[in-house]
Amino acid sequence: MNNWLQPLIAIGATAWGIFAIWAAGHALLYKREPRSALGWLTVCLLMPYVGPLIYVLFGINRVGRHANRAGRFPARTPAIPGQRIEPESSAASSPFIRIADRVAHRPMVGGNRIDTYFGGQDAYAGMLNAIRHAERRIYLASYIFRTDKTGKQFVEVLHDAAERGVDVRVLVDGVGELYSLPHVSGLLARAGVHHARFIPLRPIPPSLHMNLRNHRKLLIVDGKTGFTGGMNIGDQHIPDQRGRTPVVDTHFRLTGPVVAQLELAFAEDWHFATGQHVPASTAETPVDATGPAACRVITDGPDDDLGKLALVIQASISAARRSVRIMTPYFLPTTELIAAIKSAALRGVLVDIILPAKSNLRYVDWATRNLLWEVLKWDVSVYYQPPPFVHSKLLVIDNQYVQIGSANLDPRSLRLNFEIAVEVLDKDFARQLTNHCNEIIDRSRRVTLQEVDDRSYPIRFRDSIAWLFMPYL
Repeated sequence: MNNWLQPLIAIGATAWGIFAIWAAGHALLYKREPRSALGWLTVCLLMPYVGPLIYVLFGINRVGRHANRAGRFPARTPAIPGQRIEPESSAASSPFIRIADRVAHRPMVGGNRIDTYFGGQDAYAGMLNAIRHAERRIYLASYIFRTDKTGKQFVEVLHDAAERGVDVRVLVDGVGELYSLPHVSGLLARAGVHHARFIPLRPIPPSLHMNLRNHRKLLIVDGKTGFTGGMNIGDQHIPDQRGRTPVVDTHFRLTGPVVAQLELAFAEDWHFATGQHVPASTAETPVDATGPAACRVITDGPDDDLGKLALVIQASISAARRSVRIMTPYFLPTTELIAAIKSAALRGVLVDIILPAKSNLRYVDWATRNLLWEVLKWDVSVYYQPPPFVHSKLLVIDNQYVQIGSANLDPRSLRLNFEIAVEVLDKDFARQLTNHCNEIIDRSRRVTLQEVDDRSYPIRFRDSIAWLFMPYL
């Protein structure tokens, strides 16, 4: 070997060793869970060269610091439009309101109406109709925005709205848009629709926070009508020629004061992605009451909002007195959430967890099966829905408190993704979703502890391996 190469190799090895030690130290200082910290320490120190690089690309939460420097989070005050729930009202005495009062930094506001869509055909029709009748502004965010027939229909009506002078802004996720070709950002650009990509992937310089995605689904029209839930944009939510729908989901239309909170959430995301401020409802904006529901928006993400949604869910389940119904496509709860579920069951609360018999991510199903014994052991009822794959996310407690939105009960949603949820206090709305859950339970298969315990050793081994990687699924 040439003499001049030896010093360079030595310097490179030393520098990379320092880099590996720095990466391991960063994981030790900033990871909140021991298992996650230990996993990244092992990767950084025992995988020469590759390990520290993987940690830098996937393990570091930079968004919080970038967001703070960019001023992503304007002050959230109780002066958001709408009638705040007064302390002496019966609704204000609900423990569910007090829980998020301390966490969400947004008021619970009354006077809202919520309409439910149990399929894409009706949901898309409502969304497209709202866009066609927009007068001032349209804000749309979707994790997956496919460029199939449904996606192109949305691009067309957004183009028409922009042509008639409406302020149209579309935010697509930098990874979510990769689900289809051509990418929707190209179609939006050719249609003259103002759009932005949230943390787009870049090969040079590499995107150093590619694991942090915007999973929110939002449409806000004129600051008066909002849509949110779990539904992306694409043909998979529309029945095919045989009447079969590949993916079933639930979406919601909201009117009333809470729409201003949805609009603020979009404005924050748009500012983070572009550095631009957008017009939004203010405390001086008059908002008419449209219904009986008290609502509040909760944002969650790997920034100042980290852990808020998980904390509210855990505390709300802990406050349950009669029933808890959870519907989610992916069930990989934290230790704390499992403890809250078991505690509720031990208090005599009826706890039903409704999962798809087969999701679109088989490895998540395997990991879920490996932990179901923890809840089944304490008389929690778990049900597998028959096909098609149901992507709905619902939490209904005591037939009075409902949580809707984009988040799954898994580490990716509750720690890595930017998510949004809406708390709802409305007995009629809660009763509607309770009946929906009951109808699904009636045609679902109940999972037993014996079934889980009787898995063969090869299946257990496979499920355990998947479960081991749960924090990164």
